[in-house]
Amino acid sequence: MRQLVYISTVRHGVTADAAAILAASRRNNARADVTGLLFFDGKRFLQALEGEEAAVNATFTRIQADARHHALVVLSDRSVVARSFGGWAMAYRAPGEDDADGLARIAALTANASASVQATFASFARIKRAA
Repeated sequence: MRQLVYISTVRHGVTADAAAILAASRRNNARADVTGLLFFDGKRFLQALEGEEAAVNATFTRIQADARHHALVVLSDRSVVARSFGGWAMAYRAPGEDDADGLARIAALTANASASVQATFASFARIKRAA
């Protein structure tokens, strides 16, 4: 089983609709049997993908071709014995949202992930969006 974690920035001038991204991610990833977590703060994406090698490869190739993504960087790419994310989840930081609520949500969603993946998502959730 492969687990890949990447970060990217929304391309300048592109509007990314969190609800539409979530719906498309759930549909596409369920079809491919890819699970994981997507955190989107309105400006940046941090995503963990996991599943069979070919499915994760195809999913990541599709993401790389998506015009909404800019400066895409792989943070972690490794083999895992079992899935850390049993389903597909997305966390979104809404403007004005209490940071404690977001951090609690990330902690719950990453509870079964490795300590390094938990730390990556928690750190990302703490970053304040640039004005």
